[in-house]
Amino acid sequence: MTDGASFGGRRIYLLVGAVGAGKGTQADILSERLGLPHLASGDLFRRATREGTPLGEKAKGYMERGELVPDDVTIAMFMEELSKPEAARGAILDGFPRTVGQARALDATLAGQGEGISRVLYIEVPPEDLVERVSGRWVCPTDGTPYHLVTDPPRVPGICDKDGMPLIQRDDDKPEVVKKRLAVYHEQSKPLEERYEKQGILRRFDGSRPAAEVHDHIRAAVATLRMEEEL
Repeated sequence: MTDGASFGGRRIYLLVGAVGAGKGTQADILSERLGLPHLASGDLFRRATREGTPLGEKAKGYMERGELVPDDVTIAMFMEELSKPEAARGAILDGFPRTVGQARALDATLAGQGEGISRVLYIEVPPEDLVERVSGRWVCPTDGTPYHLVTDPPRVPGICDKDGMPLIQRDDDKPEVVKKRLAVYHEQSKPLEERYEKQGILRRFDGSRPAAEVHDHIRAAVATLRMEEEL
């Protein structure tokens, strides 16, 4: 039996954290360990538009105009994924909701099915560490092979190991842009944190610790939920 076995119904976890906090890494590990699908908003958008689904076509129109995809379309995409057999025992949501308005809409949709978010797993990292993590990212312009100046540098500084091309830095990864992204994120996320904290389902984790240690703490929080359900 996997850690994600259901005791009190389907488990829906929400993974929260700023850019560079490592939530994607933790979501992937947790997905494998619990046997639950990892539903990331960006991945859902890309797959839906690539496959040309009705929701994908709706989202594509907004994205091509440089507009945010409306909450109802995003929620519909998540609910469509949650209706699939592989999500029968639950799922890990990543990248949505980002605001209190989105959280209310998602809560209302889940409540209509007699469900709700089981745990909100919030990975916290000091802003200065996040800037260093993200601004250290460089990629190969040919195939997008990623590097990091500190944790995964190329053999020759500034040069791709594979094809010898000079590495480039995406605009979103430049220090000044990262700082602006973090400012917007924290402005939006603070009320969201307070909402879930009042509901008693928010758990905080120190994302500045090694990834394996962060995962151990998250697993402990998940195990605590299992024990509460068994009582």
